[in-house]
Amino acid sequence: MSYAVKELFKTLQGEGAHTGRAAVFCRFTGCNLWSGREQDRVSAICQFCDTDFVGMNGDGGGRFPAASDLAEAIARTWGEGQDHRYVVFTGGEPLLQLDAALVAAVHACGFEIAIETNGTLEPPAGVDWICVSPKAGADLTLRRGHELKLVYPQAGLAPGDLERLPFRHFWLQPMDGPEQPANTARAVAYCKDHPRWRLSLQTHKVIGIA
Repeated sequence: MSYAVKELFKTLQGEGAHTGRAAVFCRFTGCNLWSGREQDRVSAICQFCDTDFVGMNGDGGGRFPAASDLAEAIARTWGEGQDHRYVVFTGGEPLLQLDAALVAAVHACGFEIAIETNGTLEPPAGVDWICVSPKAGADLTLRRGHELKLVYPQAGLAPGDLERLPFRHFWLQPMDGPEQPANTARAVAYCKDHPRWRLSLQTHKVIGIA
């Protein structure tokens, strides 16, 4: 299959357990919970997404005809050095496109593979780090992984509904937007009262990087 990529760039992971780690981000186009068009937001399952995943016009974006082509582009984006190579497949929803062939090709280039997914689809075998960010109103199919990151608060989806799932880390991430200060205060209070949960902040936004 070919792969439609919005953008491909090297940065530092801004959220969760790998915050601060150098990573290539491969942002796929497309999502199964929102078209990405503003006129469709009010009718979407997920209405708070702050990411542009429409088209293939971002830095490094485009259509890659084979897994080897995209894997080579990821390696070029990383640059020199073979140690601690790390790629995060995100979107949109990365599991609409990430497949076994791409996992194998990227592993062959020496990368550890992470995904950031809404949890509605099963991943191919071989993904090294799974971050699931559930969305209210969407069926949670992927109910296991390394970290669960709940954007908080979401009407109809409470942290207590998720905390018995087999994840290593449980994160509350305050929802961005005009209510972010209040959402942060609520998340802090919840984590203090429910210590299984830890606060996740979008540090890349704090320091002004992609």
